[in-house]
Amino acid sequence: MMYRNGATENMKAILVMTAMLLAMMAQKEALADAVQNDHQNKVNSEGVIVQGKPWLINPETRYAHSLPEVDGTVITVTKKASVVQLDHQPTVINNNQREMFNRLPGVIIAEQQDPTQLNLTYRGIGNPQESEYVLVLQDGMPIALDWFGYPAHYYLPIPQTIDSIQMIRGGSGLLYGPEPQPVINYVSRAPDPSHMLTGMTEQVMGADGLFSSYNEITGTRGALGYLADFSRRQSDGMRENGDFTLNSGDLRLKYAVGEHQGLRLDVLAYSLDSGLPGFLTVRQFNADPDMTTTPADHLWTDRFSGALRYDNQFSGNDLLTVKLWAGKTEVAHRSDSYSGDTPTAASINEQTFHFGGLDARLAHRWGRGNALTVGTTLYRSSSDWGVVDNLQPYTRRDDRSGTISYDNHSTTKYGALFAENVFRFGKFHIVPSARLEREEIGTNEKIAASPPHTGPLVHDTLSRDVALFGLGLGNDFGHGNETYLNIAQGYRPVRYRDVASNRSRLNAGNDPDTTEYLTFEAGIHGWPQAGLFYDVSVFVVQTNNRIESQSDGLGGSVNVNSGDARSRGVEMELDYDLLRISANAPADRHLDFFVNASLLDAQITDSITLENSADPMGSTLAGNTPAYAPDYVIKAGLTWRQQDHWKASLVGQSIGTQFWADSNQPRIAGDVIVMPARIPSYTVFDLSADYLIAQHLRLLGGVSNLTNEHYYSRVFFVNGGIEPAPGRNFHLGAAYDF
Repeated sequence: MMYRNGATENMKAILVMTAMLLAMMAQKEALADAVQNDHQNKVNSEGVIVQGKPWLINPETRYAHSLPEVDGTVITVTKKASVVQLDHQPTVINNNQREMFNRLPGVIIAEQQDPTQLNLTYRGIGNPQESEYVLVLQDGMPIALDWFGYPAHYYLPIPQTIDSIQMIRGGSGLLYGPEPQPVINYVSRAPDPSHMLTGMTEQVMGADGLFSSYNEITGTRGALGYLADFSRRQSDGMRENGDFTLNSGDLRLKYAVGEHQGLRLDVLAYSLDSGLPGFLTVRQFNADPDMTTTPADHLWTDRFSGALRYDNQFSGNDLLTVKLWAGKTEVAHRSDSYSGDTPTAASINEQTFHFGGLDARLAHRWGRGNALTVGTTLYRSSSDWGVVDNLQPYTRRDDRSGTISYDNHSTTKYGALFAENVFRFGKFHIVPSARLEREEIGTNEKIAASPPHTGPLVHDTLSRDVALFGLGLGNDFGHGNETYLNIAQGYRPVRYRDVASNRSRLNAGNDPDTTEYLTFEAGIHGWPQAGLFYDVSVFVVQTNNRIESQSDGLGGSVNVNSGDARSRGVEMELDYDLLRISANAPADRHLDFFVNASLLDAQITDSITLENSADPMGSTLAGNTPAYAPDYVIKAGLTWRQQDHWKASLVGQSIGTQFWADSNQPRIAGDVIVMPARIPSYTVFDLSADYLIAQHLRLLGGVSNLTNEHYYSRVFFVNGGIEPAPGRNFHLGAAYDF
């Protein structure tokens, strides 16, 4: 199904005409001597030439906080980008997501105490639950359970294995695949090229029985580079049944095939065993946030994956990158029934995902600073979903002695073709882009108990053909400053549960229009002097054809296009190394101050959904604020560091009040408010430090939630709904580098 609105058709015509005009103009530019651009090049972390800018006072300032304009085979110029360099801050312990994402403006984390899921949202676009509305990647490859059919994130990369985190706005689909924005890309550390053998071991203890161990060896021998790591993290948790054990191991091999070609093989294993202490009502949370409501619920996650990457810089102007990946993830959830606090029976809900993909991209540099990238992405996956009921409490994960109440096999097929070009005319540049996608979701229900499921079993396939377009404009001016404008499209793909679910029957003809996103962002950023980076932009995100599940009046449900929404606001970012003010400051010593803010005005502009389904004459959701769309998100911090000696950091974030549901109404049971309409505002600080006390020995320490803020940022739609955020906790340990 193609985008059909008139604005999009006009935009397509403009893009085509613009591209034709620029291509003709560029032929003249191509006759110029391309050698003049040689001094603009820089080598990125993969050893690939990327384009820089000769007029920057200190190019390294830019690459520490943003991305090269052409990063390997990916064009990011005119797309707003932010980067977190994890080696510029103290070691992140216990996967503290606040510390990992504090430098990324506007990103909201719906926090939980156990490390079972990643919950992100941005600019009021979609519920943060399991980050289903954000495209999350590792090294440019998706890490969701199923990229399209079930894009939930039950795998969290270990911070010690990550070099940086990239956030790119401007339409996820035009760079990597579906979802509106942003792209969150974890960039893994590569093998150490400077030693034949080196490594480290890190052992940390902390509050609530925390034990964290990370160990690695790495080096390069001739053409072969290697990195092997193993980590184990365990804790008793802050609440009863909040304990967990996490084991993770990676093997990364990098082989140079001559001077211009390279291979990289990554094999990753991840296993989590975690209790689930349950959700609270607001009364329970205020009385005792450490209360446990589900003392027998449990979650197991196992993930195994492999990726092979091939790079070929087969000429001075051409780079080919091919990524091939495959893997398997198993997620099993034991949920119990309770009589008071006593578990009486259990169900095992287990899903197994097999996935594989191919991403091939070719970048060609031509003329004076122009670059074209073309490519294709192919992906295929399958999911087996089964539910077994009537089991004994605390039953094992593999117990199948009960009744099978649901059995479903689903598949995804996906393919995309894309192209993008940056045209340069002096300091002005324009970037048209296009992506054609086809998604096919199929499901085959074998068993579906009634109730809650009603009606016939579902054997259906839905497909979508989607065309995405984008346009970027930029202009370099002054001394190290640049303006940018980006217009880009995105969409929300069909999910498995849009077709079939274990809890209800989806009506025949369940085929709503695709949810479409159109983003406008204009801003200015710059690196005008050593140590200083700033970025300020205004944005508007228009969401059309939002999809909601509603009752069909026959005991089942149907997905419908419920209406439209828009988010608009201002986003600001400043990072300044204060020691660069003095010309006499040591080059390896830094005092980094950062602050970023997102001011948001989000609104549901059109809706057919009633605020109160029991009142057919009542108001719709039109005019309401979407869930998880706070008026402000402010983050700031100060890091003092000297290379290979110490790092000390104090960071904080303040999040405004936000509704947890589009209805903007509290949840009421009888006459009792179970959950208020708004999640209260909160402000949290984290303090951490690394200090070298001997030649190879480092001390690690920190306090999370320094002021012991009593808050929550995640609300679910069951059992009261409140997930208490972590309270104050500490860690202390040591690391030995050899």
